[in-house]
Amino acid sequence: MDLLLTSGGVSVPSIREELVRLLGKPVEESTALCIPTAMYAHPWVGMGEKPWRFVAGQEQNPMVDLGWASMGLLELTALPTLDRDLWVPRVLEADALVVAGGDVLYLAHWMRESGLLDLVPQLEDTVWVGLSAGSMVMAPEVGEDFIQWRPPSGSTDGLGLVDFAIFPHLAPDGEPGNSIAEAEEWFGRVSAPAYVLDDRGAVVVADGETRVVSEGTWHFWEH
Repeated sequence: MDLLLTSGGVSVPSIREELVRLLGKPVEESTALCIPTAMYAHPWVGMGEKPWRFVAGQEQNPMVDLGWASMGLLELTALPTLDRDLWVPRVLEADALVVAGGDVLYLAHWMRESGLLDLVPQLEDTVWVGLSAGSMVMAPEVGEDFIQWRPPSGSTDGLGLVDFAIFPHLAPDGEPGNSIAEAEEWFGRVSAPAYVLDDRGAVVVADGETRVVSEGTWHFWEH
């Protein structure tokens, strides 16, 4: 599975160009499923209007509203109650999974509980398009700064499908988002190397390589 790990969605032309490259065809010819699950457990997002706005393509972060040939809904919390024949074929046939931000550990928990994580090895032709927590979930760790919800196990591990962490929403001091000072404090409490991104950047993991696509500010830090 190729990964397009964004901070603020498909927000600039170069990120959209990278998405088209990963898909191997125009967005307008590609099918996708959106996953809003992470939103429910985040105190600033939660249930109600915002998940609906994401699914409806009415959020400010370009994701669902990119002109996909078709867009479906994949709700991870429902999957454990369903026969796999009802949802696995839908996932396998989708060109992309479009994954909302929200609470990282809640998303990681339901990736495991739903069985979607077990399906990942079969998704060789699928593009994972993550937004914020939808990107951070792929990392081995999250960092305490981004933990609001904890699973019953108490584990704070991400999925570990990449070997780096992500700090999203970097913004200049005084503007909405996370400051460079906050990024430095966060990095001091994680053990993995990390990409620090503003909302005009993304980390791409594909073809055995990891690279950054950005029209803004980003950093790569190693311990």
